[in-house]
Amino acid sequence: MSSIEIKNDSPAQPGGLSFQRTRHEEIDLLSILQVLFHSAKTVIFVTAVFAVLGATLALLMPQKWTSEAVISTAETPQLIELQRMFIQLQVLDVDTQIDAKYLESLFLKKFDSRSVQEAFLRSSPWVQVQLSKAQGDTASLQRAIANVAQRFKMQSNDNPKIASPYSSWTLSFTAPKAQDAQRVLSDYINYVSLAVQKEVIANLRSAVDLKSRVEESRLALERNNLVNQHNIAIQRLHYSLEVANAAGIKKPVYSNGQAVKDDPDYSIALGADGLAQKLEIERSIKDVSELNAAIQNREYRLAELKKLNVEETDFTPVNFQMSASLPMKNDGPGKLIVLVMATLAGLIVACGIVLLRHAMAQRVMREPAILP
Repeated sequence: MSSIEIKNDSPAQPGGLSFQRTRHEEIDLLSILQVLFHSAKTVIFVTAVFAVLGATLALLMPQKWTSEAVISTAETPQLIELQRMFIQLQVLDVDTQIDAKYLESLFLKKFDSRSVQEAFLRSSPWVQVQLSKAQGDTASLQRAIANVAQRFKMQSNDNPKIASPYSSWTLSFTAPKAQDAQRVLSDYINYVSLAVQKEVIANLRSAVDLKSRVEESRLALERNNLVNQHNIAIQRLHYSLEVANAAGIKKPVYSNGQAVKDDPDYSIALGADGLAQKLEIERSIKDVSELNAAIQNREYRLAELKKLNVEETDFTPVNFQMSASLPMKNDGPGKLIVLVMATLAGLIVACGIVLLRHAMAQRVMREPAILP
């Protein structure tokens, strides 16, 4: 019985090449650490360069400090003087339609107004120092003011998921220094509060002025009406006196028991003597309001309106839950964090450079020399 020998030869590959099994090599950490140790100077140098760059960046990086204030709707202590003025106005029938909610809304509207912000920034000494380089160029100054104005922020603290007995708002301003942020925010809040006071007082003054004009017009009409009635009464008495003299009635007709049907147009019931005396009294009246209570009341109301001095009304439009605070923490990353991150980045880059250079050197050594 013949035996068959089976040869398990690998098939020939094109070009005389043959496949080789890939050998999975493990990473030798000790070798890597040894390579890094031998190149310690390079690692230290690169890391030091990055640390210096990080320190420089931390020193040159602009700082951001944010001051905050919390406001809510004004309460009685802030509005006591204004409420006293409202009582006087209500007694004199002056409708103001101003309340605490209106004052809070007006304050927030002015705080968020770009025109009010720019007007404040143009007059602020701190801002003038910050924008000193842009004073000569109108366009640059406008852009700089607009950039600073964007640092004013307002945010509602109301949370629809959490019931709160009152609503509040957080006002903030960001500046390169903590003291500057606090001072600018405080000055701007005072500036807005003063602007609200001026507008409210101007509205009250306008309301009082309009009411005074209405009262003056009504008083003039009523006086003219009384003057006309007075003149007509004098003329009727004159005619009645002539009729009484013509009729020969000297005494009042009811004094001697006579029954006379009086004339509806020219009454002669008083007789000539009574009509003459009444006519003399009517002619002696110089001021028609002497015997008219409505006219005197209107004159008194007008005098009280003119005596009102709304300019002296002092009030605070909102209640400050927290005044402008002094920031205790920088908004951006701290200098130490920047330095540590730069140092770590330098260490990683240095290790990568050393290992890459070692790997390239090893590859060059393993490549066979090319024969001529």
